[in-house]
Amino acid sequence: MKRQVLCFGDSNTFGYCADPNDCADGTHRYSEDERWTCLLGGLLGDGYHVIEEGLSGRTTVFSDPLHESMDALGAAYATLMSHEPLDLLIIMLGTNDTKERFAANAAAIAVGMERLLKKCKSIECWGGRQPNILVVCPPPIGDGFRDEVMGEGCVEKSRALPAYLKPVAERNGAHFFDARDCEFNPVDHMHLSRKGHAQLAEALAALVPTLI
Repeated sequence: MKRQVLCFGDSNTFGYCADPNDCADGTHRYSEDERWTCLLGGLLGDGYHVIEEGLSGRTTVFSDPLHESMDALGAAYATLMSHEPLDLLIIMLGTNDTKERFAANAAAIAVGMERLLKKCKSIECWGGRQPNILVVCPPPIGDGFRDEVMGEGCVEKSRALPAYLKPVAERNGAHFFDARDCEFNPVDHMHLSRKGHAQLAEALAALVPTLI
């Protein structure tokens, strides 16, 4: 069996494209030739099966009063068990947790990530092996960000996340990668550009084989 790599995230794992001019198909989703998950699979080669589980708006643990089924904690069991046995789980979440309506600062978001990590470690999806999880901290939301629905404070909270998520990953035996150098688009300053998807795929293609 190929090595199973599950990518569990939000719109940046789904491949949402904020600028259709940056997308080959001119839509609001990058194609299989552009999304970081698909690019990662190609770069890793035939010995790996990279699985996309991205949902726009997904949080770590916070239930969204505007949209149902958005918290990763509630979806974790079904998601992980659907793809067992896993060799590596990549979690890239945190951006949506910065929404004003959740009233969570970076420290509280990290507590949510820790709760999610403990849940994922406890699920019997690892084929008898030790849980193997990579936490990817998403790039910080850019200064030009303006979104009334997400609200105020998102930029500052997202910038603070790496300092809180890294120790959470370490004390839970998870790996950590800070994706801050991956490019966000200049339209909404919170979704990866086509270049950003390629940058993330290349960085993870170098890292993943060292973790499995």
